[in-house]
Amino acid sequence: MPEPLPEPEYHQLDQAVPGGCIDVLAPPPGTDPEDCLHVLLHVQGAAVVRRHGVNTVLEPGDLLIGATRHPAGLLRDAECRMVEFRVPCFYLGVRQGDVRRTGGLIARGSEGVGSLAAQFLRTLATQARAHRARPGNHLARSVSDIVAILVTELLEREGPEHPSGAAELLARIRAHIEENLADPNLGPESIARSQHISVRYLHKLFQQDGTTVGQWVRRRRLDACRRELERPSHRQTSVSAVAHRWGFVSHSHFSRAFRDAFGVSPREWQAYAAQADGHHPS
Repeated sequence: MPEPLPEPEYHQLDQAVPGGCIDVLAPPPGTDPEDCLHVLLHVQGAAVVRRHGVNTVLEPGDLLIGATRHPAGLLRDAECRMVEFRVPCFYLGVRQGDVRRTGGLIARGSEGVGSLAAQFLRTLATQARAHRARPGNHLARSVSDIVAILVTELLEREGPEHPSGAAELLARIRAHIEENLADPNLGPESIARSQHISVRYLHKLFQQDGTTVGQWVRRRRLDACRRELERPSHRQTSVSAVAHRWGFVSHSHFSRAFRDAFGVSPREWQAYAAQADGHHPS
């Protein structure tokens, strides 16, 4: 429950968290370097977030996620210490504007995905102090994947409320899609049939969520391809093989969709990932 704000003990900061910002991953080519989310890990001291007229006291380990380095609602005392991380939205699969409209996101570091994210961020901060975390670092990629899951979960809580039955059904549908992404026959008809609903109702569920069935499936497949193309263990795998494995029948369609989504071609992304990991593509 939100606690009352003891005004004399807290101060509005004009600057971002001291000590610099840790770039979890470098922005990939063709993307706006400012299109990032900022993640603050609360380490010690007293901090409060004013959001939508409600004051929330942060505990050590809690995370504050926003679209800028200057969280407007963050107040803290002189003993407060936080570590700031920056993650390109490209890797998170979310839009900066969606987070900005919420006024920032708060995740408890003591529960759920927030706990896992806080642990990984602490480890990354320790590594960054020892030697600068380079783009392509395996820990950094794992951190971005966990933060992506966390941000998506938090945004879903912030979104328009669905009737509970519809929300549960949509969650089951998304789980079914994840389990069957590699099936080239995955589509509205097969998805609706698996849940014993009409195709029309399926489209309505996704429309209420601000997207379409086709867009959701395509984006999840593209995200899977992007992750696979950047893995060293798949560095020698052809782009066509990766695309086919994740349900894309046409190589040219896949390449266009990948470039539209991420601003680079699949081959360019594979080469960039290889260079970032310190390898040279053959």
